[in-house]
This record gives sequence, C-alpha cells and structure tokens, in this order.
Amino acid sequence: MALMPKRVKYRKQMRGRMHGNACRCNYVAFGEYGLQAVEGSWITGRQIEAGRVAATHFLHREGKVYIRIFPNHSYSAKPLETRMGKGKAEIEGWVARVKPGTVMFEIGGVDEQVAKLALLRVAHKMPIKCRLVTRRHALG
Repeated sequence: MALMPKRVKYRKQMRGRMHGNACRCNYVAFGEYGLQAVEGSWITGRQIEAGRVAATHFLHREGKVYIRIFPNHSYSAKPLETRMGKGKAEIEGWVARVKPGTVMFEIGGVDEQVAKLALLRVAHKMPIKCRLVTRRHALG
C-alpha cells in the first residue's frame, strides 16, 4: 500500500509552484548518513516506498532507515479522451514536494561503506539527482 495521509481537510489541492531551496529538513538529524535532493520535484508515494524497500533489502535488517519525506499533497488527472470542462478531476495520487537541499532518507547504525551502497540504491529509485551527506557533529 502506497503512502498517503489518513485524512485531509481539503481533498483537492492546487498544483502550486516550488521555488527556492529547502530551509527545513536540510540536514541529517536522525541517522549518520543521508540522501539529499539536488533538484526540486514531486516524489510519489510509490517512489518513496520503492526506495525504502531497496534500502531495507540491502541492509539485511542491520541499522535503521529513516524516511524524512511524506506524500501529503494530492494531484488530480482527467481520464484520457475527456473533453475540457465538467469540473476538476478526481485525485490520481499523492506526492511529497521536495525542494533542493531536502534530506529524503537517512541511515544509521551501519558503517560508512554499507550506508553509501544502500543510499546509492535508493538514489537510483528517485526521479531526481541526489547526493550523499553525513551528519555534522558538534565540536566539543
């Protein structure tokens, strides 16, 4: 089952426009290594689930995978060969709006080489360019 919200206040939303870089969720907070978006895009619930499955399958139940994005924005699509008008179409699916700089996935509890390979497999499932980032430890 793909990710989607349990309930929302308004079912149908406008497309909106994404501009600028991410000012939140732009650093590794839970794990040691993260996958950061370089481009902005919509990521569907199925793509997020595919990334999660790829990471957990590669890790063999070692470590922990954190998903930092959630598809809470609906998009609609009219059926093929339908004339214009007759109102807004029904909901087609749910997407997460990702800006450049957003950390989408994090992995903790494994060494660097294993985390890099796992996040590389996740990056192949994503429709945008990604890069690997590490946690910034406080000096002290």
